[in-house]
Amino acid sequence: MSGFEGERIAKVIARAGICSRRDAERLIGEGRVKLNGAVMASAAVNVTARDKILVDGKPLPQKESTKLWRYHKPAGLVVSNHDPEGRPTVFEKLREQLPRVLSIGRLDINTEGLLLLTNDGELARFLELPATGWIRRYRVRAYGHIEDAALEKIANGVEIEGVKYGPIEARVESGQGDNRWLTIAIREGKNREVKRICEYLGLQVNRLIRTSFGPFSLGDLARGGIEEVPIKVLKAAVGEKFFKGNDADRRRKIQRT
Repeated sequence: MSGFEGERIAKVIARAGICSRRDAERLIGEGRVKLNGAVMASAAVNVTARDKILVDGKPLPQKESTKLWRYHKPAGLVVSNHDPEGRPTVFEKLREQLPRVLSIGRLDINTEGLLLLTNDGELARFLELPATGWIRRYRVRAYGHIEDAALEKIANGVEIEGVKYGPIEARVESGQGDNRWLTIAIREGKNREVKRICEYLGLQVNRLIRTSFGPFSLGDLARGGIEEVPIKVLKAAVGEKFFKGNDADRRRKIQRT
């Protein structure tokens, strides 16, 4: 566990690819994490390379090189490790194909398209940060009629039921009968954001497909297909901060970004 000098334990667990930092804090709260033989009572603890951490009785896995995958998520899968309603999840579907991974953001159960997965909890956190500002693009099929003037009104952002949304790019692609295909681009990942925006415009979404996340696109990836992003492409997108230097150096670079 070299390179984790004086770092919060939840961060260390996240970087090992077990779960997100928030989920690591939840595991600690549930008494599922031991530090040097004692059950953790709080996540507000720094650890070093000399400390022994167990999660559910198992030591942290050795940190592998950072990887990213593109996955064409079909409708009907939940983006969660555990679904209380017993619905099938993305991670169950991919268990035989991938090591332990985290999703970068989430897609609703009925939303299709591009889902990014990584084995690096800190990379996931970095790409989800609002400051990273990567555009998410969607194709939307919706029921109803829409005027260009309404799309122009949301171009600089909008407030819906007390929630503020940033600038929104939206245009109508085509229409047949009462259904319309639109493209919508946003820079945030708030809960049900695209559907809420469409409802605000008087449209009822009946199909939603994410086509890109930042520089990564769905392309011709088959539904249910998964493909690793070449390391050269990944480095070009996120820089070298996740691939060289020790973890302390990497952490300082992330904080300056």
